[in-house]
Amino acid sequence: MPSIRFTRRQALVGSAALASTLAMPSISRANGRPVLTHGVQSGDVAHDGAVLWARADREAKMAVEWSTTESFANARKVQALNVGTATDFTGKLALEGLPSDQDVFYRVTMTDLADANAVSAPVTGHFRTAPMALRDISFVWSGDTAGQGWGIDESRGGMTTYKTMLGHTPDFMIHSGDTVYADGPLKSEVELKDGTVWKNLVTEQKTKVAETLDEFRGQHLYNMLDANVRAFNAEVPVMYQWDDHEVTNNWYPNEMLISDDRYKVKSMQQLSARAARAFHEMYPIRSNLSEPYRVYRKVSYGPLLDIFFIDMRSYRGDNTANNQPEGAPFLGAEQLAWLKRELTASNATWKVIASDMPIGMVVRDGDNFENGANSDGPPLGRELDIADLLSFIKHGAVKNTVWLTADVHYTAAHHYSPDRAQFQDFDPFWEFVSGPLHAGTFGPNDYDNTFGVEVRYAKHPSEEQGVNLPPSMGLQFFGKVDIAADTGVMTVSLLDSADTVLWATEIEPDMA
Repeated sequence: MPSIRFTRRQALVGSAALASTLAMPSISRANGRPVLTHGVQSGDVAHDGAVLWARADREAKMAVEWSTTESFANARKVQALNVGTATDFTGKLALEGLPSDQDVFYRVTMTDLADANAVSAPVTGHFRTAPMALRDISFVWSGDTAGQGWGIDESRGGMTTYKTMLGHTPDFMIHSGDTVYADGPLKSEVELKDGTVWKNLVTEQKTKVAETLDEFRGQHLYNMLDANVRAFNAEVPVMYQWDDHEVTNNWYPNEMLISDDRYKVKSMQQLSARAARAFHEMYPIRSNLSEPYRVYRKVSYGPLLDIFFIDMRSYRGDNTANNQPEGAPFLGAEQLAWLKRELTASNATWKVIASDMPIGMVVRDGDNFENGANSDGPPLGRELDIADLLSFIKHGAVKNTVWLTADVHYTAAHHYSPDRAQFQDFDPFWEFVSGPLHAGTFGPNDYDNTFGVEVRYAKHPSEEQGVNLPPSMGLQFFGKVDIAADTGVMTVSLLDSADTVLWATEIEPDMA
């Protein structure tokens, strides 16, 4: 793929639009041209289309043109979309009928619905459609953005891991969850151990935990104030999933926040419903007619790759000791049936399962457990969903599954084998962990031997360094996957924000 970068002209247009939006009092906006307030995004790219996203500063008509050349020669217009208060002036528009394996350049303008002569400056973006034939594929993944009090410090370059990832010109990115920290208010300044001060850009919505729909929206919009994030979004399609911090730490659907005095809204049903609406409004995720806020879905990327995004949050039961012999709700019956069905139907060489939580790491919630792992032993509780899936993959002869995840705020490579496991009815597989993108660094976690995990590599803070290290310490991570068209070999690399390759491995596909 040729190197296509976010041009200086695009950066200046986006920065000028953002600066004018932040500086201009709302009373004066109606007297000027509309502004695209947070750049543009593309996502859920297919061989013949993608979903585009933009936001205006008022009620407006969102118009999109696209071309296969950066000069926009022979640009084609698509049906415009009205945006307004119902979606906080955001618009998602699906482009269809595009040529496969093609660089597509698009530009978005907003026209004031109250004044047809008031038209915004255009903001441009780029993506490449998925192939229908064999070609090399390269993508990145990570998670955990603006967490643990570490927001945008412009004096330190902002969220620099996004800039590093953009330098690889990936075909797309998988954001593995914790896209925001809706439960993590920011302070304007944080004193660091080295005597310097971390200076956060702070918006009103980031001064408290999110409870209202507008507060949840503001969590996502905050990240797009960062120039690195906007530049990345304009050039690279991002495919999103969620985990817990889009709502609050370690949440489950029937939880009541009785003892958390930060929250006036105590019902997790209310909070998660508002959070889900904001999440889907703020990202270019394809809508599902039967379940509009559904996160789990399949994205096909040519004959070499299918990606299965799963949701370990929305269908779970309560966080408990997780030791029920009969099992405990985790993936949900409908999602699990969907995943089995789609894995069986996949003809792609590689089946990547994009998971918002790792399998073999123990993640605690006080005296209870947060993910599937619950300490050593045979599968119990939520682990039975994982055991069922892994057994199905083996007996269904589903080949070449790889799990990608984040959540734990350090990077690791895990190999699972029945030879080391308490549960043995599955085929060996890899799981790779990355993150944080821009949040506190933690680790290491304890491990569970139920599925025979072996740590082949891990990078996390030392005991002397402690936990919740700021991004300025450099322990911010992302992963990169390259799939060769001629051999089908998958190369997985774990990198840090300085673009150092920490560890890598090549995985041969099973073509039997």
